[in-house]
Amino acid sequence: MIEHVNALLPRSEVVDHGIRHEVPLYPEPAIRELIPNALIHQDFSVTGSGPMVESFSDRMEITNSGEPLVKTERFLDSPPRSRNEALASFMRRLGVCEERGSGVVKVVAETERHMLPAPLFETVERFTRAVLFTHKTLRQMDRADKSRACYLHACLRYVERHPMTNSTLRARLGITEPNKAMASRIISDAVGDGLIKLEDPAQGEKYAKYIPYWA
Repeated sequence: MIEHVNALLPRSEVVDHGIRHEVPLYPEPAIRELIPNALIHQDFSVTGSGPMVESFSDRMEITNSGEPLVKTERFLDSPPRSRNEALASFMRRLGVCEERGSGVVKVVAETERHMLPAPLFETVERFTRAVLFTHKTLRQMDRADKSRACYLHACLRYVERHPMTNSTLRARLGITEPNKAMASRIISDAVGDGLIKLEDPAQGEKYAKYIPYWA
């Protein structure tokens, strides 16, 4: 199924030393996490519907029936819960999905590694949807894109036992050191949106470290 989906997804073409290569628009490890998750966490009581993968010009969406058992903004840190534990256990034994709780962490890490916009996790009328986006420059991202990237970066750093700083966010978004004020504005917006907070409110702004709002 993963191979079938990858074959249908659009690819970009790059030239390396005069040789053309096709490059997937989305990191395959992220797709390998999200599709099994949609199968495992679907609500079988919702009839007439099943997991769905949709591809658009700027994004791909993976939807499953049933609202998540934890808040979408806590996917990275909450202990995993599944309404289909026997199916989840079986798929883990087959090696189809990652260890408990590591799947979304890998999805976010892969999007960061490929310098893609942060994924979006949302709930829509008894359905859960994960969205992967194609590449955007920082200029093309709107405020919501930047705040979401900042928040998920802070979450990823936190579960790895590190705080977020202006420097780590610049590396995440490809912002050069002379433009660090741009990263500061994104952090300020995320703080204003209630997504992140100072690890130590008494620490000076120059050495400020940030953690998710729930930490």
